[in-house]
Parts: sequence; structure tokens; C-alpha cells
Amino acid sequence: MSYEFEGKTIATNDHGYLEDHNDWSEALARHIANEEEVGELTELHWDIINYLRDEYFNNNGSQPNERSIIKAMSDKWGRKTSSKEMYELFPLMPSKQGGKVAGLPESRRKGGY
Repeated sequence: MSYEFEGKTIATNDHGYLEDHNDWSEALARHIANEEEVGELTELHWDIINYLRDEYFNNNGSQPNERSIIKAMSDKWGRKTSSKEMYELFPLMPSKQGGKVAGLPESRRKGGY
């Protein structure tokens, strides 16, 4: 599998995760989000994407689970958020689908709590 983007072929694994995280850009993230049927990326989407990227690149390859994402976004947004809200943003699992849009490697974890 691969993405055709801006005249280039971007290599992915069989599940659509980038082979090389250096290929990622915000424009490519918007393209992947469309392919994933996430829709237009809002500020809330970007908060999650940036959090996942920061955790991965600045915390020894950490790929947070759902509970960690909910806690971090509740802190960032200054209000209690829910798993339901996370799944409204990334319907196929915020940690995995969000990570895909963020250009991170595929997580082998089962997610959840």
C-alpha cells in the first residue's frame, strides 16, 4: 500500500502506516485523514496529533493508550473529556488512527485501558 501525494508515492506498510516518518507533513496528515474518512482536521484533531508526535519523538518512542490521551487532552483543553469524544474525532481508535494520521509507526498494542 502507498499514498499518492503531491506527485510522489509515499510508502506505507500493509495497514497504511508510513514506512518513513520523515515523509510526514501537515499536508500529508490532511490527505491521510481524508483517506481514513476522519474528515477535515480541526484544532482538537491537531491537539491529539501533536500530542502523539511529541510523545513518540520526545519520550523514547512512547505511543500513549486511550486513557493517557484522554487525560492529556482533558488537561490541555481544561475540561473533562471522554472516550466518546475521542472516538468522534478518530472513529477507528484514537491511539491507532490518530497515530496513523500523525505519521507514526503502527502500534502493536491493543489500545484501550
